[in-house]
Amino acid sequence: KKQPVSWTNPAAQLEGAMEPPEDKEGRTFVEVISEKYSPENFPYRRGPGMGVVVVPTQGPQGSPMKDRLNLPSVLVLNCCGISRAGDQAEISAFCAHVMELDLSHNKLQDWHEISKIVSNIPNLEFLNLSSNPLAGMTLEPRCAETFSRVRRLVLNNTQVSWDTVLLLTREIPELEELFLCLNEYSSVSASSVACPTLRLLHITDNSLQDWAEVRKFGSMFPSLDTLVMANNNLASIQDNKDILQRLFPNLRSINLHNSGLNQWEDIEKLNFFPKLEEVRLQGIPLLQTYTNAERRSLMIAQLPSISMLNGSSVTDSEREDAERFFIRYYLDYPEEELPFRYHSLVTKYGKLEPLAEIDLRPRCRAQVEVHCEEKVEQLNIRLDQTVAELKKQLTTVVQLSTNSMRLYYIDKGSAFGPEEMKYNTRALHSYSIQDGDEILVVPKTK
Repeated sequence: KKQPVSWTNPAAQLEGAMEPPEDKEGRTFVEVISEKYSPENFPYRRGPGMGVVVVPTQGPQGSPMKDRLNLPSVLVLNCCGISRAGDQAEISAFCAHVMELDLSHNKLQDWHEISKIVSNIPNLEFLNLSSNPLAGMTLEPRCAETFSRVRRLVLNNTQVSWDTVLLLTREIPELEELFLCLNEYSSVSASSVACPTLRLLHITDNSLQDWAEVRKFGSMFPSLDTLVMANNNLASIQDNKDILQRLFPNLRSINLHNSGLNQWEDIEKLNFFPKLEEVRLQGIPLLQTYTNAERRSLMIAQLPSISMLNGSSVTDSEREDAERFFIRYYLDYPEEELPFRYHSLVTKYGKLEPLAEIDLRPRCRAQVEVHCEEKVEQLNIRLDQTVAELKKQLTTVVQLSTNSMRLYYIDKGSAFGPEEMKYNTRALHSYSIQDGDEILVVPKTK
């Protein structure tokens, strides 16, 4: 992608003119911070720890660097066309206080150039190299040592080789977070040297299908707390309880969104991670045939130790409802198909009866007996009508006009006597009329 033509280079604006050399080779880190953070372009302090003014004691002759720069401790230099470091003395002079550096979406493809930048930022803790073209680029061990102070490293969409990843994890003694998304890994090799400090591994959108590959993360990262591997087509969890307990003793959170898990046995195995509290498991084949409510209830019942499911807290009352639902869900299954969890829940709650089907909708009609003097008629009446409308319906049954009848409702299930239906505008359903109740029609005396 071409860089914008600089107005300071009129020759470059001529039709057919060659691109300036910096467009072919990319720009240096020093050029970019000089331009972006010069007082003219970045004149204000931007909150705590930002806008630090650094004055170099002596700059090289002809240096492009201004006398001073307003450099924050968090440098965001994404999409700037950076391919090289530039003058290391100037990086050292201006970046001593920098703690976070975002170099994503640049043109860095030489680890030596990256190393020149990093080695001159002594307090660097966070480094983002996402979307730089590092495929096939070799990292020398001597070069890797310069990354030793970094604690959080982002290498998404770099196609960086797994050997390079292993070298970095060996040379960074306090690495805590590692992001390796979109790197097309289908297999990984285990390291002979563990990385004991890593707590978070984010390896979404790769091609890891076999649990044998995931297992290696356990031995490589014994302190792993959070494993995010959404959008890998992982087919199943193949280890037994002893191996999972030994390999992932500290795993607290796992994200398996859009994996290929399709058996409840795989979900049950999540219980074997001794410290697991948080699970994300949407978009898996196993759950396709269930409603959203069924999915959540069945998952909560299967995972008694988790406190967060798909980002939502699991309350005690929700857990009890889910566990009772689980028992009833499997009531009619043959013994050999019952999940292991079913028996422990029956021990806890007993064998529950199916819930009665209760229809809470208001009744629409009722079959009543209409009594008028010696006459008795069975009548099916609408309950959404008013007393006046019922009187109109009864005129043909009892041969009386609406003005010459009084109505009484007799509730067969009640000890109370007849209740006069004296308000013409009152709806019938407000009397709670049931099948078998009576309507007494009394002619008005003149």
